[in-house]
Amino acid sequence: MAIQIENRQSEAKIDLRRIRSVLTRLLKRLGRDDCELSLLFVDDMAIREINRSYLNRDHATNVISFPMQEGEFGGVNPNVLGDIVVSVETARAEAKKARIATDDEIDFLLIHGLLHLVGYNHENTPAAEAERMKEMEDELFFFLKGYRLAH
Repeated sequence: MAIQIENRQSEAKIDLRRIRSVLTRLLKRLGRDDCELSLLFVDDMAIREINRSYLNRDHATNVISFPMQEGEFGGVNPNVLGDIVVSVETARAEAKKARIATDDEIDFLLIHGLLHLVGYNHENTPAAEAERMKEMEDELFFFLKGYRLAH
């Protein structure tokens, strides 16, 4: 399993060892521990630019995933899941608003992004598929933390 992590923000200190451990545990739980992915931490300005350039959405967001298993060439390298981009700035603001730890919010966003990489979706899909993703988010968060996140 290869996990590439890059931190391009200065909003908050990120414990990259903890993040790698979280992703390793999640990949094992999903039965995808033979796969690789990349993770990029950025600020709101950077994620807004990524969102605008690749998704035609001109606003900052908390997490964006770029699955490599979708589309015409999705099967070329089945062990490469894709990329996750997290705005630490937005994660901190959302954590503060929800009165939860920033690490909990970041872990939730990692779960959310990873689920997109392995085929889950909640946008422009039937309600049952969106609910299936939410249930898996809840299950994985509980697996990591041992408690439920009211999110």
